[in-house]
Amino acid sequence: MTDDDLMLDVQAAARFTGIAVATLAKMRCIGGGPLFVKLGRRVVYRRSDVIAWLDARRVKNTTEAAHSVPRRLTDVLER
Repeated sequence: MTDDDLMLDVQAAARFTGIAVATLAKMRCIGGGPLFVKLGRRVVYRRSDVIAWLDARRVKNTTEAAHSVPRRLTDVLER
């Protein structure tokens, strides 16, 4: 198993991204966050999916960010 195949629980995903647990929960409800896996009542994130989500939000400057990344994390990314 590679590091990218590791599963992160909600707290680990929050630490990895620097995003609050509550914000991740909101993004799971309304969309726009990283892909996640539901295991009964438990939620986990594949590390590679979190990295892909972060990579999709990468920009070179603030002008590019204004055109391609939502101002709020809980707004859905439209690319």
